[in-house]
Amino acid sequence: MSSVFSKIVSGEIPCYKIAETENYLAFLDAFPLVEGHVLVIPKKEVDYLFDLDDSLYQGLMLFSKKVATGLKKAIQCQKIGIAVVGLEVSHAHIHLVPIKEVSDMNFSKPKLDIPSERMKEIALKIMQEL
Repeated sequence: MSSVFSKIVSGEIPCYKIAETENYLAFLDAFPLVEGHVLVIPKKEVDYLFDLDDSLYQGLMLFSKKVATGLKKAIQCQKIGIAVVGLEVSHAHIHLVPIKEVSDMNFSKPKLDIPSERMKEIALKIMQEL
C-alpha cells in the first residue's frame, strides 16, 4: 500500500511544494510545529531512513541542506532544526523546523492550523530563497 507521501509524489494528494528533483521532494508539513516546517523525502518509498541505500541517503541529506539554507533565509529563526522521527508515516522523511528555542522542536505539542492562503505565501517565500 502506498504511503501518504508516495501519493503526494504521484500527485494524488496535493502539497505546498518547496523544491523537487528527480529523486527528492520538499514540501510544507500539513501539520506544522511552526510556520515554515518542511518535510523532505526521497521519492522512492522506503520506510526507514537508515534503510536507504548510501547514494539515496547522501543525496537526501544534500538536498535537505539546500532546502534548509533557503528556509533559514525565508523564515526568521535562529537555526533550522532537523529531526527524523519516522513513526507517523511509513516513508523515510526529514523534518526541517525553523527554531528560535528548543521547545520549537517538541513534537508532542499541538500542531498549528495554518490557513491555505498563508501556507501558499510561506511556500512561495521559501521557494524564492532557493
